[in-house]
Amino acid sequence: MIHPLIENRRGLWVWLAAWIFLAACRFSLFYYALDGDILVLLADSLISIAVFSFFALILWFPMEALNKNRSGYFSHIINIVVLGAVTIGLWIVVIRLILPLIYPDFQHLWEATLAYRIGEGILLFSLVVLAYYLMITLYSLSEKKAREAELETLVRDNELKMLRSQINPHFLFNSLNSVGSLTVTNPEKSREMIIKLSDFMRYALSRKNDQLVPLSAELESARLYMDIEKVRFGDKMVTEEDIDNRALGVKLPVMLLQPLYENAVKHGVYESTGKVGIKTKVSYNTYQVEIVVSNNYDIDAMPVKGTGTGLLSTARRLELQYGKRASLTTSKKEGLFEARIIVPSTD
Repeated sequence: MIHPLIENRRGLWVWLAAWIFLAACRFSLFYYALDGDILVLLADSLISIAVFSFFALILWFPMEALNKNRSGYFSHIINIVVLGAVTIGLWIVVIRLILPLIYPDFQHLWEATLAYRIGEGILLFSLVVLAYYLMITLYSLSEKKAREAELETLVRDNELKMLRSQINPHFLFNSLNSVGSLTVTNPEKSREMIIKLSDFMRYALSRKNDQLVPLSAELESARLYMDIEKVRFGDKMVTEEDIDNRALGVKLPVMLLQPLYENAVKHGVYESTGKVGIKTKVSYNTYQVEIVVSNNYDIDAMPVKGTGTGLLSTARRLELQYGKRASLTTSKKEGLFEARIIVPSTD
């Protein structure tokens, strides 16, 4: 791990400010406790603190190693004490070598301040150890949160893939059956259906599971799907659109609307003996886009039993993508079924 102060400029400035403050406190203490030259005491304080701050920077690496390789609480304490004794001892030796350079008659000052220096070294080392343990703890928490966020993203992406894979593929088999029939009765129509089916499958399979696409692309895919179904159902199936063009650029999860149209065909067109209209209405405002897919149905027909997986997966995908900012609601009354999606109009 790189030294945290190298990675964090703001932390480095805080570190320097803390040592300057400690130097000021040390100078004030020595100035009032000792009878000495103010310039000598000031130089002594600045040099002592500067040397210890250098040792403190190096201390990060053995501290990090000790934190990673704990063999036991007691052993860890012993290692910290030994590290502190070595650090303070080296610091005192270095100051002892430097002091004669700034104050030739240093012996009196040295004897008068040695006890202070030892206590000062213990205090400074303790502060550094506490600061580093705080950094290590914060870094560990940051790593843990990053790992949790990454895991949450992986889980979310996997769930999105699973939900998208649940999109009902039955229409594909039905469409292929229809193509087979049309090749005999209407070859031109079968070729048209194959082209539309190819375009639809290319859109469905070429997009990434977590990809966001414009609403215009989703509506174009829905039109392809409806055209394919119209080949099978003919005049029995009628489509209508009321689209606010301002909403066409709004991004949606790919294939989000497909289950709504499959639901409308399965529970509307399949079950009815008369004409069934499937209407798409898109409304736009500054905050949200409302997409309503509605269809009439035969209230006297025997309902086709379904699992509800399509609409449930759509609701879950909305929740995963937008949280509480999006919703899917359905209503069924007086022969009209509506599926209503609301998504935010901005990211």
